[in-house]
Amino acid sequence: MSGFFYVDLILFAILTVTAITIAQLRHLYAAAMLSGLFSLVCASIFVLLDAVDVAFTEAAVGAGITTVLFLSALALTNAGERFTPRRLGLPALIVVTITGATLIYASQDLPVVGSLDSPVQTHPLKSVYLEESVQETGIPNVVTTVLASYRGYDTMGEVAVIFTAGIGVLLLLARTRKPGSEAGSS
Repeated sequence: MSGFFYVDLILFAILTVTAITIAQLRHLYAAAMLSGLFSLVCASIFVLLDAVDVAFTEAAVGAGITTVLFLSALALTNAGERFTPRRLGLPALIVVTITGATLIYASQDLPVVGSLDSPVQTHPLKSVYLEESVQETGIPNVVTTVLASYRGYDTMGEVAVIFTAGIGVLLLLARTRKPGSEAGSS
């Protein structure tokens, strides 16, 4: 086993403890901050998986912007959640167990991380992207070529959706409360 296995195991343990802690917290500010920590640890895992572009996005959006939006929204509401005891019981445990078992079973068919005979490594378009992208587009970076040129419309659509969602959230947060109104009421 490589050293990265132990780092992955430690990061997964941190994710698990953070998720359980968030689920049990009633103080919403602490939950928002721990959500930022969760995203930052996810970004670290993406770096270990050599998905640096995804890691940057997770760090910026998940740990950065989302945490700021959560804290901005909490500034307009109460800091704590009203506790109402819930009993999920046996049906929830059955659903979680079946879902977990299905995911573990499905993961057995995945190729080993970094395997040279995985579908992403043997697909015919791989050689086209690596060998011909600079000549076709004039862009020296293959990742930039794929995102900006080959998948340009898709990337533009994703940016438009994220921009629209961000504007919507900012408009919701910009609503001013009437004097004397209770926080959280419309």
